[in-house]
Order: sequence, then structure tokens, then C-alpha cells
Amino acid sequence: MSTLSDALAQNPSEAPHPRVAALLDELARAKAELAAAERQRKAERQSIAERQSLPSAHAIRTQRLHLPTRSPLLPFDDANWHAAEQYRIARTRITQHPQKPSVLVVSSAGTGDGKTVTAVNIAASLALSAEGNVVLVEADFRRGTLHYQLGISSSAGLGEVLEGRASLSEALIRTEQLPRLCVLQAGNPASNAGELLDSPEWTGLADSLRHSFQYVVMDAPPVAGVADYELIQAVCDGTLLVLRPDHSRRAAAFHALRAVPKDKLIGVIMNSVPHWFLDHPGLPEF
Repeated sequence: MSTLSDALAQNPSEAPHPRVAALLDELARAKAELAAAERQRKAERQSIAERQSLPSAHAIRTQRLHLPTRSPLLPFDDANWHAAEQYRIARTRITQHPQKPSVLVVSSAGTGDGKTVTAVNIAASLALSAEGNVVLVEADFRRGTLHYQLGISSSAGLGEVLEGRASLSEALIRTEQLPRLCVLQAGNPASNAGELLDSPEWTGLADSLRHSFQYVVMDAPPVAGVADYELIQAVCDGTLLVLRPDHSRRAAAFHALRAVPKDKLIGVIMNSVPHWFLDHPGLPEF
């Protein structure tokens, strides 16, 4: 079948019908507008990538963690060998998972289930054995308490990076005790959390972190709490769901399990489980 362009090429002396000429002009304008829009999107993606590129190692500030007395965080010493062993088991199951997830989201059925403590300890356990760097991202803007729990300064964080008010190098913190672990706290964004997470800046930052760190662990809001969780989960490889037997509501737990896509559910971590009467102090749990 011959096309209009073929017909014009065979009869160059014949002028096209006015309506055909108008359609051709409209088509040319549409192509030009599409090309301009694509150039604009490419420039925006390049700008986002430049703002969110990982800084060199010496550009990341280092801070010492100051944990409260009897804190459940970083139990990797002889004082709490049982908890340390459980996190090592969780680490092994993550690293040996068939899907090889590198970007993980840690969430829960509701508030108070211990997801932030779990996210910190999972990230720390990965950093202890990782060949590359690990970053812990506090993506829960509404309950940002990571700087209190870790004893680090409250400064620009994820929110300011997404808003363009801070660079990634200004927001990242490398922990002195665990040199392979970096922290990106939530910060104090001026914008709505949902708007920040539903933006090209968020997806661009997630891609940058994925390619710059061996593991990315995101502390997200509860599954059913706000829409933020869905936006965070969308850029991650899998979800670790934290439940607490003495706290999580049964209905909320089942709702959370149904809400997480089956192909993204890496596992469920039970927090604050009482010791079983058959436990032996010299045997690991299975």
C-alpha cells in the first residue's frame, strides 16, 4: 500500500490538497512538540541524577552513634548474643533469598510493632558482612525519630534532598562504629510526604541509591497507615513485615499480609517473642 509521502515523492510537481497540507503542518507541529517534551524530560532526569548522585567517600560526614542505655539497637556484642544471632539468621535468609533483593522496605501492621528497631538492626547486620556499603533510609516522614534513637544530630535528610534544598552529600551520615553503614534520616520537609514520594525525584533517588549501595534498607510507615507505604514499596525489591505478638492486632496483621504482594513478601519478622520453654541457651532457634 502506497503512503501519502510515497505519492508526493512520485509527483513532486503536484501541490497537496489544502486540507492535506494542513494535516501535514499539524503533524509536523505535533512531532516538534513531542521532541521538545522529550528533551525537557531528559534534562529534568539529568538534573535529578546530578543532584542525587552519590558523593565520594571522603565527602560523607562521619558521626559516632550515642545509643541510650539498654537500647535494643545494635545488639551485636556478647551482652545480647541471642538477639544478635536472630538478626544474623534474618540476614542470611535475605542474602540467600532466590530473588536476591538489594532494596528492602521494612514495614509493620501498625505503630509500635518495632519496625524502626528492626530496620536499624537489619541494616547493621548487613553492613557487618557486606562487601560494599549499606544505607538505612528513614522514609517515615510522619514519625521520624531515627536521630533520637541513634543519638545523631538532627539535620537535613531525605525530605530536603527530594525538595532540592540539600544535596545527598549533605544529608548522608556514615556511622563511626560501622563504617560500611550510612544513614539518611527523614529530615524536616516542607512539602507533603505523599507529594514527595509520588515524584520523579523519589524514583530518581531510589535508582541512585540502588546503584551506589550494595543494600538499601528503607524504614517505611505501617502498611495500612497511609498511602506512603505503597509509593515506597513500588521502588523496592521486597518487603520485610514486622509483627509483635503482644501488640499487633490480629485483623491488622492479616490485612497487612494480604496487602503486600506475594512476589514482594521476603518474610515476616516476629518481634518481642517470649522465650519458649524448650529453648536451650546453647542452641540456636530454627
